[in-house]
Amino acid sequence: MSLLFSTLIALLLQLNPSVVWKATVNHTEGDRYQLVVTGQIGKNYYVHPMSDPHVGTELEVNTTDRVFLEGKPVEEFTPSEYKGAQVVVGTYVLKQELQLAGSGKLKVEGSVTWSACSGDYCQMPEEYEFSVPVEIPGQARDEEGQATAGNLWSLILEAILWGFLMLLTPCVFPMVPMTVSFFIKQEKGGRFKALMYGIFIVLLYTVPISIIIGLTWLLGGEAVTADIFNWLSTHWLPNILFFVIFMLFAASFFGAFEITLPASWTTKADAKSDRGGLLGVFFLALTLVLVSFSCTGPIVGTVLIKSTQGEFWTPMVTMLAFSIAFALPFALLAFFPSVLKKLPKSGGWLNSVKVVLGFIEVALGLKFLSTADQTYHWHLLDREVYLAIWIVCFALLGLYLLGKIRFKHDSPLEYIGVGRLALIIADFAFVIYLLPGMWGAPLKALSGYLPPLETQDFVIREIPGQAGYDGTSVIAGPDRQSLVSLPHGLKGYNKLEEGIKAAKEQGKKVFVDITGHGCVNCREMEARVWSDPRVLQLLQRDYVIVSLYVDDKTKLPESEWVTTDKGKVLKDVGRVNSHLVLERFGVNSQPNYFLLDGEGNTLRGPRGYNLDTDAFVNFLTL
Repeated sequence: MSLLFSTLIALLLQLNPSVVWKATVNHTEGDRYQLVVTGQIGKNYYVHPMSDPHVGTELEVNTTDRVFLEGKPVEEFTPSEYKGAQVVVGTYVLKQELQLAGSGKLKVEGSVTWSACSGDYCQMPEEYEFSVPVEIPGQARDEEGQATAGNLWSLILEAILWGFLMLLTPCVFPMVPMTVSFFIKQEKGGRFKALMYGIFIVLLYTVPISIIIGLTWLLGGEAVTADIFNWLSTHWLPNILFFVIFMLFAASFFGAFEITLPASWTTKADAKSDRGGLLGVFFLALTLVLVSFSCTGPIVGTVLIKSTQGEFWTPMVTMLAFSIAFALPFALLAFFPSVLKKLPKSGGWLNSVKVVLGFIEVALGLKFLSTADQTYHWHLLDREVYLAIWIVCFALLGLYLLGKIRFKHDSPLEYIGVGRLALIIADFAFVIYLLPGMWGAPLKALSGYLPPLETQDFVIREIPGQAGYDGTSVIAGPDRQSLVSLPHGLKGYNKLEEGIKAAKEQGKKVFVDITGHGCVNCREMEARVWSDPRVLQLLQRDYVIVSLYVDDKTKLPESEWVTTDKGKVLKDVGRVNSHLVLERFGVNSQPNYFLLDGEGNTLRGPRGYNLDTDAFVNFLTL
């Protein structure tokens, strides 16, 4: 009889599931995630908690080269008792903290093993296997689990500001009366045509660059697109070309000569704009884009170059932002042409804007020369030389605004208005801010634009935040030829395998710094985050630093050349490093940071551009 009763109980247990499990993975911060396995225990059932040494529930998570456990699993439940023993009824939650490395898709897999009981009868152990897909956003995930949206938004904001500023330039402003005269004559569909006018301007700026990026990506994939942009932003040829172009535009703005596109281009486009209809609106937009080239060209180049760090979407998004801001005032003019007839067509103020832009062109153009100088190690434009030119440039701008300097097409300055005075104060305040940089002041607000402090010959101050640090290398690695000087007196390796070997010998971890000589955000991270005393202490005490420059043009000996799977031979430091970080870490942009153990296994990362110093300290603290 007892055997029959036991058999019936067992059958009932099988027909009615004892526990229904569900597994999820939630992001917490940075590369930290939490696995949550929730079990709904059936009515009249109970299970034993993990703390039970004999029949306790077990949670097992499979670790891989991308999935790491942080601590031990914990359980949450409302305690109950059965014959003096603590058991679990109702909802049972198991949690495990994880660290997930790399980017892209992966699966968190594992199992829960338990024995369900009802009264004095317990089932055989059961197992629930889970496989939870997780999508880790690409290269530059920050501590809040977002891609470096802050950096993208700063580029978008800068593009929008430049787009609005372009309306005041001498080569764009004359299009205002043309736009007004064209649309004031429209009798039918004026509002729709005005809308299309703005859309056409946006498309003429955005579509060509999108096509170029798309074609390179389709023909060669993401790596080829990244290579093209890397070449564009770091090779000496485009950078010197952009530098020369900026200097030519600056000379033109100062009145040396006029830069215009061939008259036939604008004449034909302008003539076709008289056809009316949408075709006429399109050619009016084309005329605007062509005529404004001499002012928008260098600015468009700056926006694109700043956004080309191996990203696919960023250049298109920033160009879209610029073109929308540039098109918006003209679209509004087209909507309300009669209200805006009284806008001034020209005047001395436009020439002043032109000259001011000339000084800005000189300052911005130096960045291209500086990028080539750093990637090829020419040492022509070290930090103090760069700063000296900027100081002179902006001092002369202040004198010009005061009326002490006049150019060819300037009118005499009879008085200084409030707006001009505000510009003068801001300009000379900026010059005073720059001056201490000649003696080694960090100038953190400009860290992304200036050459690294290590290139400066004379520094009168001590390195900030280095209390107790004597500036000597803490690395006694196997290959001292791969040692390099880093910001704030730190030392590191430029070869990953040497850094890993040194870390293993010293019982330290590896801090991988994926960087570039021409990387604006890298310099900003070094100046504003690395300089924190807590960060410096952690880097010095706990880590061997490996800095991988992906744009270094130094040629390698043939023995160190790398041949890719497609048969391409990589012969310089930057290309080899780019290939390494893409293959090993799955990233193709900089800055990016990874933490490795002494065996080369990834502990954390990637961490991209993020100026939150406290979060960076947490990232380094293991």
